[in-house]
Amino acid sequence: MSAFGVPAAAAHARHAWRRRVAKLTRWLHVYGSMASLAIVLFFSVTGLTLNHQEWFAGQSVTTERRGAMNPAWLRTTDRPGIDKLQVVEFLRTSEGARGALAEFRIEDDQCEVVFKGPAYAASALVDRATGRYGLTESRMGFAALINDLHKGRDSGKAWALVIDISAVLLVFISVTGLVLLYFIHKHRLAGAIVCIAGGAISYLIYVAWVP
Repeated sequence: MSAFGVPAAAAHARHAWRRRVAKLTRWLHVYGSMASLAIVLFFSVTGLTLNHQEWFAGQSVTTERRGAMNPAWLRTTDRPGIDKLQVVEFLRTSEGARGALAEFRIEDDQCEVVFKGPAYAASALVDRATGRYGLTESRMGFAALINDLHKGRDSGKAWALVIDISAVLLVFISVTGLVLLYFIHKHRLAGAIVCIAGGAISYLIYVAWVP
């Protein structure tokens, strides 16, 4: 009993441990995939639209508008500086400018206020003496919007965090998938071959056809 009992018990313990790890890995992989399904689908679709931007040409719309704001907000002889907050909020409320304030450039006779967001840009040139301005606004359409979100361009820190979390989730899903494959003895070799082949084909395409 002692001669065979200890190895048998050790083998049983190893088998039980492997089953627990496989079960945990399967659980993590499944629920990790479900948690990231929407974002993975988003980045998959936008990867396609980003690679074929010519499909959506002609969606950009540019408009020009003119108006006037309170010259007291601008630098005058009785005011030491420009009230940037008033100028920016006026353009947002009166002209519907959106996105983040990208630039507020001040010159002797005029100032330029630039807003940028995903698939959006607006630029206002304001005369400092009269308060009159011209606003040029560009809206690039839905395809450009999702493409910019894919790239994280002019999307802000919150969306940048979403991209980082998405990247971590994709790595997590990939790693748990590989670990799970290790425990599936019937398909372990075939899965490893397919995985290596996929990486090798991608590398060969890069070497042979990427300039």
